[in-house]
Amino acid sequence: MTDTTPQTPKPTKKPKAPKPLPKFRTIPKAVLEQLEKQAIPKEKAEKPVTRSGFVALIGRPNVGKSTLLNQLLGEKVAITSPVMQTTRHRIRGVMTEDGAQLIVLDTPGFSKPIDNLGTYIVDESQAGLREADFLVLVMDATEAPGDGDAWLVQQATMAEKPLILVLNKTDRLRQNLPLLNQRSEAYQGLFGMRKPVLTLRLSARTGKQVPVLKQQLLKLLPAGPAYYEADALTDQRMREMSAELIREQVLRLTSEELPHSVAIGIETFDETSDPERILIVATLYVNQTSQKPILVGAGASMIKAIGTYARKNIETLVGSKVHLDLTVKVKKNWRKDDNFLKTIGLALPS
Repeated sequence: MTDTTPQTPKPTKKPKAPKPLPKFRTIPKAVLEQLEKQAIPKEKAEKPVTRSGFVALIGRPNVGKSTLLNQLLGEKVAITSPVMQTTRHRIRGVMTEDGAQLIVLDTPGFSKPIDNLGTYIVDESQAGLREADFLVLVMDATEAPGDGDAWLVQQATMAEKPLILVLNKTDRLRQNLPLLNQRSEAYQGLFGMRKPVLTLRLSARTGKQVPVLKQQLLKLLPAGPAYYEADALTDQRMREMSAELIREQVLRLTSEELPHSVAIGIETFDETSDPERILIVATLYVNQTSQKPILVGAGASMIKAIGTYARKNIETLVGSKVHLDLTVKVKKNWRKDDNFLKTIGLALPS
């Protein structure tokens, strides 16, 4: 017989209160180490520097020393142009890798001084000889050696330091190997009995054989400490490099009209007033009143072009937007004015 007595429904259970969240606690070191292993691996730490040294790139004007410096570092730290005596002071480029730090000195080309600026430039070249642990003598393979080259070889060998002879611009002679061989023998013949430790043919413009030179330089490094941070590229300040980038465009755009008559003075380099851009105010000084219209150009076209190209290069350098304000002024015979040269960083030694 079926029991038809209605059953009392079971009471609904009261929902349990959620468990309180655990209090924050420090993650154990072992767990952190395990998480780091599972994460994307970090870059390997740089080896401590145990070998270091200074090498000077020396040579006559316009043989390609600055281009070679930029190729060795893989970055542009020195301005370049086909105009003679583009470099006016020593530039230190820094290369750190595999436990070695190489400081490369780009020196002005050796030439006979004709004024106070020329004297300063020659002193900078001579200082490179004194400062360096070893030398790279750069010669232009497209030109036959002359008396100036012989004098420079004499200066370099008198320094009594290991020397590498570099024959640059060999890409221009790639279709004339017999002439290149002849030039190589002629330049090596300037050394007499005191031969260089290595003679290397390369092209700084294309980069051909530059890695070979780089490896040879690293092999020559003696034991020594790091002189700069591992990520340093040059000892130049942004202010100085900006002035050089402006002068580079003057050389490029005015060609032979104003090759050595322009000096750059940075009046303002303001990185703080505007968070979105750097303010640079620069003055371009010329030797003579007649040179000012050339630099300004018709309707200010030349100075605008200089500013546009220079600003783009400076923005690449600093990694920020730049407001560049350029002014042209006449400073008669500034190349002979020691006090003025000091104000633009081309001071003669005390």
